[in-house]
Amino acid sequence: MNPTRTDTSLSAAAATSRPRRVAIAGVSIARNLSGTATPHALLAQATRDAVADAGLQRDDVDGFGSTSLGTMPPIEVAEYLGLKPQWIDSTAIGGSSWEVMAAHATDAIAAGHADVVVLAYGSTARSDLRKGLRSANLDWGSRGPLQWEAPFGHTLIAKYAMAARRHMHEYGTTLSQLAEVAVSARYNAADNPEADFRDPITIDEVLAGRVIADPFTKLQCCIRSDAGAAVVLVAEDRVADLLKPPVWILGSGEHVSHVSMSQWSDFTTGPAAVSGRLAFERAGLTPSDVDVCEIYDAFTYMLLATLEDLGFCAKGEGGPFIEDGRIRLGGSLPTNTDGGGLSAIHPGQRGLFLLVEAARQLRGECNTRQVPDARIACVSATGGWFCSNATMLLGTD
Repeated sequence: MNPTRTDTSLSAAAATSRPRRVAIAGVSIARNLSGTATPHALLAQATRDAVADAGLQRDDVDGFGSTSLGTMPPIEVAEYLGLKPQWIDSTAIGGSSWEVMAAHATDAIAAGHADVVVLAYGSTARSDLRKGLRSANLDWGSRGPLQWEAPFGHTLIAKYAMAARRHMHEYGTTLSQLAEVAVSARYNAADNPEADFRDPITIDEVLAGRVIADPFTKLQCCIRSDAGAAVVLVAEDRVADLLKPPVWILGSGEHVSHVSMSQWSDFTTGPAAVSGRLAFERAGLTPSDVDVCEIYDAFTYMLLATLEDLGFCAKGEGGPFIEDGRIRLGGSLPTNTDGGGLSAIHPGQRGLFLLVEAARQLRGECNTRQVPDARIACVSATGGWFCSNATMLLGTD
């Protein structure tokens, strides 16, 4: 660590009443194509590459966030990486954890509590599944409030399926509209060399697949991947040190809804309805300002409902909204431009990968899948079974 640099920057932050702006400075994804890497190794590789992508050194890092690995994730993983951070976070609320940690890190950096924060994740979900170490249809146990639902066989997939059926009942959403979400994801994955599945699929193929939990067929459920990801956040006074243009954090919001299905008042509305409103208000933006979206898509219904909740269309209009290729590359709202969790990468928690793809899009690094002139990105991650959501607005200015 460099005491002089840290003390100077923190003193500068304390000397002004204006919070420091915060930017994403480096991003990276690590893949386990050989099937031999461990979650820690994937996380470490992603971290090294993200710090290098930012043009920084390990000793520059004074903040760290991680979850899912070990009993004390940020401490154990920080030790593994050779870090001794002065700011840490290990928020664990499912797939939205990373956007929440990014928001917490943004607040910490803005206040001068840290200068350079790394968020990192690694998982071998695909290899574990093949080894029989985990189930594809997750059961979250029967402790606490879940004990009242466990006897009825409520797995994670079943809970999303129930919500999807409710939306279909209330608004007339069709099986073909849900299937289009999967088809669009595969369309976007076609030119992504990091995507697990790139061959095109059709609506008929999606609907003809094996039913996993009615109405979801196999291709409407997220894939399982081995992968790691890392994102580096920095204070505005470090931007001059960067190798690449900064991607600014413009606003964020977070919200939790329920854990018991009996306590979810409306299966057609998720917590993004609150977090999205907060994020747009704090960023001073509206959905019409957004050029590209990266939205958590563990199941097709998750994406459709989140688009509604964020205000890109009215409640109940998500089905018609995604028709005619609107969310595909080249459409009016390119969404999950890497192929999403349905086709590209889903290693158990996908939230950090959303931030990586959004940053790459805003830096113009996506080659044939690049959204032209992308300046504003909306990132929205959902955890559990619509239990939590965190939304972030990112921009180039």
